[in-house]
Amino acid sequence: MGLFDKLAGWLGLKKKEVHVLCLGLDNSGKTTIINKLKPSNAQSQDIVPTIGFSIEKFKTSSLSFTVFDMSGQGKYRDLWEHYYKEGQAIIFVIDSSDKLRMVVAKEELDTLLNHPDIKHRRLPILFFANKMDLRDAVSSVKVSQLLSLENIKDKPWHICASDALKGEGLQEGVDWLQGISYVNLL
Repeated sequence: MGLFDKLAGWLGLKKKEVHVLCLGLDNSGKTTIINKLKPSNAQSQDIVPTIGFSIEKFKTSSLSFTVFDMSGQGKYRDLWEHYYKEGQAIIFVIDSSDKLRMVVAKEELDTLLNHPDIKHRRLPILFFANKMDLRDAVSSVKVSQLLSLENIKDKPWHICASDALKGEGLQEGVDWLQGISYVNLL
C-alpha cells in the first residue's frame, strides 16, 4: 500500500481528486519523492530529471491524484504560476545539502507565496528538507530558519527531514497532511 493510499484511508475520502503541486529548485529530489509516494506497483526504477513539467496521475482505493512535477531549472520556473489555480496542496522540496542555493530557494518560495493565485488561499504546504543523508546537509530546523518559514502565518505548513532515495521522512509528511482538515485539503 502506497503512502497516498494510507493518506486516503486516514482522511476517509471517497473518490476525490487532489491536485498537488510539487515545486522546488532543480536537483532537489522532487521526482524521486513523487515516485516514492506512488503505490509500489506504479513506482519507476529509473528517475531522470524533469524537463519542463510532468503530470503524474494515479489512483488509490479512494483518491485520484494529479501531481504536477514542475522542473526547478531557472528557465522553467516561470511556468509554475500557470498551475497555481489548480493546486489544492503544495509540496516544496529543498536540497538541504545545497547551502549556496538556499537563497534562491527562498526567493522562489517568496515569489510563490506572494502570487495572486496563492496569496489569499489557505493551501497546505509540506516542505521536505531533502537529501539528509548527505554529509553537508543542514537540519530541517536550519532549513526552516534559512527560508524564514516562521513568517508563514496564513497557511498551514510543516517541514520534514527526508531522504527520498530511501523514502525516509516521507511518511511523516503524509502523517501531517492526514491531520489537515478535509476543508483545507480539498
